[in-house]
Amino acid sequence: MDIRIDEGLRAYIDPLTEDEHAALERSLLADGCRDALVLWGDLLVDGHNRYALCVKHGIPFQTTQNPRFKSMEDVHLWMIENHLGRRSVSDFQRGVLALRKKEILQSRTAPEDGSPPWDEDAPAPEGAPREPANIPWTPPVPSRQALARAARISSNTLGQIEKIQKAAAPELVRAVKEGAISINAAAAVASLPAERQAAAVAGGRKELQQAAREVRQAKAPAPRETPPEEPIEDIEDLPAEVARLRQLLARLTDERDQLKKKVMHLTVALAEARNAAGGGDD
Repeated sequence: MDIRIDEGLRAYIDPLTEDEHAALERSLLADGCRDALVLWGDLLVDGHNRYALCVKHGIPFQTTQNPRFKSMEDVHLWMIENHLGRRSVSDFQRGVLALRKKEILQSRTAPEDGSPPWDEDAPAPEGAPREPANIPWTPPVPSRQALARAARISSNTLGQIEKIQKAAAPELVRAVKEGAISINAAAAVASLPAERQAAAVAGGRKELQQAAREVRQAKAPAPRETPPEEPIEDIEDLPAEVARLRQLLARLTDERDQLKKKVMHLTVALAEARNAAGGGDD
């Protein structure tokens, strides 16, 4: 059968890098196409790169149908889950896929009449199996924590990626994908005007880091001011207070001297008593 390529579907996931594409080509030439291409009817869902290379080099391949697809949204969700399960996907790509999943789930609302969330009468793609509409309702949209956990990134990272998706200039997004700037720093730079973002990207890694540092410093709370010392009140009473304390110190000093004398007398008396007791025993 003829295989149909949908350009939007092929571009739904970020393309392979040149190195990844070259590695895949070497693998196919050495070992053949071991994994079957996934189809929905005649529409290619998974394996666009393998298919192109197999056609280019005349390498045989197998195909398989996924009977669970009922709509393009089902296809997109499957592609997202499939790619999230791969180890080679970067954290930024994982966040983008998780946000796409969130958008799809948010768009799926159950009709009040209880009908399925797809059109049972809509024609399926050519060759797609016709099955009863028995897919259960899509559960409520997961929380950010749940989406992040499924994507194997932190909730904070997912929030930063969402900010980048909404506010970053194309140049900054490209820099994040290429690893020229971290997700954390890019989220900070994304708060700048688009022109400033583009200029920072053009300036290279150091300029991007400097821009991120400036944003963080601008948002940092101002240092707390040291409260002024309270003025001394009733300064006219200060000499009298000093005099009173001096009198108290003098009285305590006299009492201490008297106690020292008493201790000395008691020590002498004790020594004489011991000597007298010792002489009587001879």
